[in-house]
Amino acid sequence: MMERLDRFQRAAILTELMEQLRAAGSWCGETHVQKAVYFLQEALKVPLGYRYIFYKYGPYSFDLTEDLTALRADYLIEWNHRSPGYGPSLIPTPWSDQLRQRYPKTLEKYRPAIQSVAQALGRKDVKELEKLATALYVTRQAGAPSDVDSRARRLCELKPHVSLEEAQAAVDEVDQICQRATVTH
Repeated sequence: MMERLDRFQRAAILTELMEQLRAAGSWCGETHVQKAVYFLQEALKVPLGYRYIFYKYGPYSFDLTEDLTALRADYLIEWNHRSPGYGPSLIPTPWSDQLRQRYPKTLEKYRPAIQSVAQALGRKDVKELEKLATALYVTRQAGAPSDVDSRARRLCELKPHVSLEEAQAAVDEVDQICQRATVTH
C-alpha cells in the first residue's frame, strides 16, 4: 500500500470532500462519504490508507467510521438532521475551514481527485452508490483487464438483488470514472 497521509491531512481531505459532495448535490450522509472515500483511495490512488472490507452495502471501512467519529469529537464536522425519516448529513464546521487553510499543498495536490469523485458520485442515491462501489470492488479484485461481463456477473453473485443489466451499467460507469480520473489526475 502507498504511504498514508497523516491524521490532519486526511481530515483536511475528508472535510473538503464533504464540501465538494454537498456542492455537487449530495445528501452527504455517512454512506456517501464511505463510498466517495473508497473511490478516492482505490480509483484515484489518494493515499488515505483506509482498510475496506466487503460488507452489507458494499465496501465499508470501520477505520473511516472511527475517523469520522474523531472529526466530530474535534468539532471539525457535525451531524445535520434535516428531514425526518432520513439519516443525518455530515457538515464541515468553520473549524474545518481553518484546518484546510493549514494544508494548502495537500488540498491542491488532491483537489482534482476530490472534485472528480464528488462530480461522479454527488447526485447518486444510496442504491446507486452500492452498485458502483461494488463494481469498483469487483474490478479491483479481478485486476485489469477483465471483461465487463465477467465483472458484472461477479457483482450479481455478491449482490443478487442487482440485475445483470444494472451490474453491467455499473461496471461500465466505474470504468468511465476511472478513465476520466486517470486523464485528470
